[in-house]
Amino acid sequence: MNAKSKSKLPTWLPFVVGFLFVALFASLGAWQINRGLEKRAERQLFEDETGFSAWHDGMPVRPYQQVRATGRYDADHQVLIENIVVDGRYGYYVITPLLGMDDEPVLLVNRGWIARPESGNLPNLDLSEERVTVRGRAGHLPRAGMKMGAAFVPGQGWPKAAVFPSADEVAAELGREVQPFVLLMDRDEGNGFHRAWSPTGFGPGKHFGYALQWFAMGIVLSGLLIWNYRKKRFD
Repeated sequence: MNAKSKSKLPTWLPFVVGFLFVALFASLGAWQINRGLEKRAERQLFEDETGFSAWHDGMPVRPYQQVRATGRYDADHQVLIENIVVDGRYGYYVITPLLGMDDEPVLLVNRGWIARPESGNLPNLDLSEERVTVRGRAGHLPRAGMKMGAAFVPGQGWPKAAVFPSADEVAAELGREVQPFVLLMDRDEGNGFHRAWSPTGFGPGKHFGYALQWFAMGIVLSGLLIWNYRKKRFD
């Protein structure tokens, strides 16, 4: 047996590798279908206008559920989330803690978007300390596609600017726990800024389109494998 015959690959190996790729393409297509169905369900929840339910600490909420919460704004400890782009302009989301009972986690309220001022002076963020009832939808803090480094710059005063902080990072700055969701203030509420909430990410159609591409790649590869098998068998 010469060296050339020793190095020859088994004839079945390309078929095994090929069918592994077919299985991979099929699983990726199925995953995209599931994500599309999830996004469709999210949009249906977002379009739900059944009314604002009275929320209390410990009450479970669905994504984008309409709720109303009562408490006092903590205007002295607000967070400005940087690098939020609206209509081609950079600005901030204004996150204001809503205090309930003393032993309850804080509910973070996203009061909307403000443009980054050219002068460097922020608009007035002051709020009354009276108890208020705020309506909105259950959401979350904006998320970055890729995040590097800490969200907060150490040693800065309030209000604090942050780059896509997590709920845990905000809680650490506040020195107390926060609720597992963020209240996206309803656009009809006062004491807010620009609000045009929508489900995050792209819609279900793109996921279904990607699924079609993965399935098509799997079908084409399957056809090539079958053609190659028949060719080798009958030649």
